[in-house]
Amino acid sequence: MLNALKKIWQFAGEERRNINQSIAVGFLHAVFHMFQISAIYFVILALTEHDKSSRAAWISLGFLVASIVGRTIANYFSQLQQTHAGYFMVANKRIAIGDKLKSVPMGYFNENSLGEMTGITTTVLDDVENTAPMVLVLMLGGFINAIVFTLIILIFDWRIGLIVIAGTILYLLITSSMEKKSAFIAPKRQSSSAKMVSAVLEQVQGMSVIKSFHLTGKGDKKVRDTLEENRKRNLEMEQMFTPYTIAQELVLRIFSVGMILAAIRFYLNGSMILANTLMVIVMSFLVFAQIESAGSGMAMLRLVSASIDHANQIDKIPQMDMSGKAIHPNNHEIVFDKVRFSYEKKEILHDISLKIPDKTTTAIIGPSGSGKTTLCNLIARFWDVDGGSIQIGGVDVKEYTLESLMDQISMVFQNVYLFADTIENNIKFGKPNATHEEVVLAAKKACCHDFIEALPDGYQTIIGEGGASLSGGEKQRISIARAMLKDAPIVIFDEATANIDPENEDRLQKAIEELTRDKTIIMIAHRLKTVCSADQILVINNGNIVQCGKHDTLIHQDGIYADFVLGRKKAIGWKLNTV
Repeated sequence: MLNALKKIWQFAGEERRNINQSIAVGFLHAVFHMFQISAIYFVILALTEHDKSSRAAWISLGFLVASIVGRTIANYFSQLQQTHAGYFMVANKRIAIGDKLKSVPMGYFNENSLGEMTGITTTVLDDVENTAPMVLVLMLGGFINAIVFTLIILIFDWRIGLIVIAGTILYLLITSSMEKKSAFIAPKRQSSSAKMVSAVLEQVQGMSVIKSFHLTGKGDKKVRDTLEENRKRNLEMEQMFTPYTIAQELVLRIFSVGMILAAIRFYLNGSMILANTLMVIVMSFLVFAQIESAGSGMAMLRLVSASIDHANQIDKIPQMDMSGKAIHPNNHEIVFDKVRFSYEKKEILHDISLKIPDKTTTAIIGPSGSGKTTLCNLIARFWDVDGGSIQIGGVDVKEYTLESLMDQISMVFQNVYLFADTIENNIKFGKPNATHEEVVLAAKKACCHDFIEALPDGYQTIIGEGGASLSGGEKQRISIARAMLKDAPIVIFDEATANIDPENEDRLQKAIEELTRDKTIIMIAHRLKTVCSADQILVINNGNIVQCGKHDTLIHQDGIYADFVLGRKKAIGWKLNTV
């Protein structure tokens, strides 16, 4: 139990102060609760002593009013501090997770990891937010209240106090046993909840595939299985808790009745006055309620502990070395020196050595899966190389801070992702302080100004997550405008014109050429026009550079490049013969 409390305390971080304040206010709440007990006692004392004056009534009323006002104020501030602590301790963790993910290898972000991450940042951390501060306050506040009540009862009669202490010890032993038993089930419950979120997320993201294969109602076995697993785990936990809950209730009720019977016995044998006897009967309904409150906190403690352990798994994600410096190189020549790289155990790039001179355009071609995109991603340090080095401006990319490295690079991905925000903010993503005029200028150069203006709210139109409300070509042009606006000295295009319609392609190509003048350009390209105009062409096959040179040289060599050009010319000249 102490270990679980320590986890919550460490997880709270900067919010420990608010939790401390909530517990302190909880103590004041207990004190004001005692005022209510005092009010009852004065009434009972007046009745048993046949005091018909209004003095006892006024004293009781004063205590009662003070109790109600004090408890209301204390409860208000206690809840306020709990809510603040719960929200911000989890918000800080989510921010920390976001910062952590910026420096982990891109290989971590596969589909399963995405679902797991979503489950942790939603369901798991929601459990912590809603429960962790409450558990601390329930337990500590409940124990404080119980101790105060027990002390008061000991003042009335030490024999009744011993009954309360015995009942409390037995109740806590049952609760402790339940808390230990839950240690085996709670992690499984948290894991099943995260898997459920992952499966649902995958189902939603793949809905277009499910519909296209007419698998609606059939292609959701994984979701149904995870829902069933989550149901079983929750039911298993409830079934485990039920016997313990019944035992707890029995203990509290038996010892509560024991207090009443003992008080009556002591009154009958003359060892307890009537006022104290009646007060013990009243207290029998109150004292164990405080202990029960502390027990409820203990019962939830293991669930919170399991949630925190699950959330802290992210801290174990392998992180790239980020101890770099803010570097701004004088030139942007890119050099690969015997670079090797593997995905897990499969080597993708084998001793790659190449030079991309500053302010030149390099086109990269090769069969699918040959390592073209991997090579470009290594420049941006989405992964760290297994061997060799990559330098920009004569400095190893590992020596740059992430921020200063990405200041040097703009990337246009083949699979474009746009955020659920305005079109203008999506274009400004790489340059948040850009003016509206700069955004419009970049959009015009990227040939997307006209269709943006035709939208209901123009540049302020909110687009769906991932750009779901736009066509593939429209998303690609917006991503190109985003890269143009950033205006980095190195620009990497992963088939930038793949989804551009023919009527805009020429204009877009000219815009790219104009904007990328005096920059270091790398293009993964399949269009003949793009490749022919490059200063350098790299042909990659099976993780090796098999050809390197200009178009005029490579076209006269037997190999992949000549085959590529011939294939493209045949595709361009292909016609549909009609009878």
